[in-house]
Amino acid sequence: MSPAPIPFSDLVSEQTRAEIFATVLTVGPLSRTQLAQRLGLVPSSVTRMLPPLLEHDYLRETDAVPQGRGRPQKLLHVNPDKHVVVGMKIGPGQVSGVVTDMAANVLARAEQPIADCRPETALSAAAALTSGLLEEAPQAADRVLGVGVGVSGHVDPAAGVCRYSALLGWTKVDVAGPLAAATGLMVTVNNDVNTLVVAERWFGAGRDVDSFAVVTVGPGIGCGLQLGGSLYAGTSGMAGELGHLPLDPAGPMCSCGRRGCLEALAGDRAVLRHIQDGGITDCTTIADAIALARGEHSAARTVARAAFAEVGAALGRGLAGLCNLLNLQKIIIAGEGAVAHDLFGPAMQQALDAHAFSDAARDCQIHIDPVTHDLWARGAACLVIREAVGAAIS
Repeated sequence: MSPAPIPFSDLVSEQTRAEIFATVLTVGPLSRTQLAQRLGLVPSSVTRMLPPLLEHDYLRETDAVPQGRGRPQKLLHVNPDKHVVVGMKIGPGQVSGVVTDMAANVLARAEQPIADCRPETALSAAAALTSGLLEEAPQAADRVLGVGVGVSGHVDPAAGVCRYSALLGWTKVDVAGPLAAATGLMVTVNNDVNTLVVAERWFGAGRDVDSFAVVTVGPGIGCGLQLGGSLYAGTSGMAGELGHLPLDPAGPMCSCGRRGCLEALAGDRAVLRHIQDGGITDCTTIADAIALARGEHSAARTVARAAFAEVGAALGRGLAGLCNLLNLQKIIIAGEGAVAHDLFGPAMQQALDAHAFSDAARDCQIHIDPVTHDLWARGAACLVIREAVGAAIS
């Protein structure tokens, strides 16, 4: 007879058990011996904590497999289908969402254009999208743990409030309250780039380092920080506003209303501005600019490639500041604009090397994330996974 169901939050309320589950989830499959070594525990402590996770099918143990010359060992792995989570990204023109399993594998996806950026419009769309997505994934409504939401700008995760977003035009908007009321689910909210930090730490290129940054390029320049093994949000959730680092007091206007921010020098609009200043007035989208820069040799191609080099150099100066301040192990370049890394990357690296102090640039590995359709919404889903597990791996 199967044991009576126990809420996942109850199972992982014991911190050691939560860390066991999180470690198997993020780096498994692992043997019990390997798990104990990773967590600095004696094997008997691991064995004592495992039964509820195994009995309730949160963890599974494979048949014994050979381990070199030693005795065959069973391997622990997570049952990713035990629960699902919803991830939402609220952007200026649309809300995008996914349902994922516990290993952040996308099971369903959807997008909904929004006519305007008013909070009631965006949150109504997010609620409707959540309901539609849960209907798509088999039995998802009975297994869902919650909804994660990524929003640009200054977000207070504890309150679930977006304090200020220049891209959305929001000031002091309660995101979690209305969405929780509309869906009946637990809602967790964070800065959209911070959601990517969580995703990279748990399932991506940040698993092997304690201190790294995710820098997103595209319409804006975003930054999220993992320092000393923990997501760093600052005093009020505003840490990582690299895009609003003031680099040129006489520079172009930024979306925040100030001049010469890195975002104004290295975002998509900067590329288009340089191209249009070069006399090519019919290049109106970043896709046009990329196509022009990768096209056949021509005067227009030269102008476009110079524009990407210009923004790459500005971005490199910004990354040098990041490296000089924090001496990071890794910077992960992500976001929609990363598809043009071949165009801005060489100038970015050259400027980083030129402006980084001492060995700061050599200490820091630059990693380019592949651009995926579900990048932002999947990151938001990882918020819920982290919140549900509640482990010290943050």
